[in-house]
Amino acid sequence: MLRKTILALTSLVLLGGSSAAQEQTILPGYWDVTNKVTAIISQTKKEKRCITPAEVSKFVMGPSNRHYKCDYPTRVFKDGHITLKGNCATKNGSKAAIQATGSYTPTTFNMMARISTTYAGVPLSGEAVTTAKRISESCPASPEAQ
Repeated sequence: MLRKTILALTSLVLLGGSSAAQEQTILPGYWDVTNKVTAIISQTKKEKRCITPAEVSKFVMGPSNRHYKCDYPTRVFKDGHITLKGNCATKNGSKAAIQATGSYTPTTFNMMARISTTYAGVPLSGEAVTTAKRISESCPASPEAQ
């Protein structure tokens, strides 16, 4: 349960909170994305993903979901550098502090996030790293190719 909570909160950091990008970040297209989460154990997920123009902001600063609400008082995407600092909370009141830094170009995206929380009074932390590289301007025609 705790591991799932940390993994879910880490995923939110990798996707960010819902907000429009302040400046151009990445270009739409077909991307090779790797997410690595280390929280008690390590887990890596690799995928090829189509990012449409409408999804660019969602990818770099992403959505909250129905389980967690994130607030980033510090949210900077400027001159190729990323800085996020904030907190996420579940509906049942569990909270986690989040700090993320990274870099981006129109064809690359790299972010490392640190998550701190407590569970039954025990301090816990996790780390998540996303690396992504644009591999094509256009996405495959069929969803099965993704």
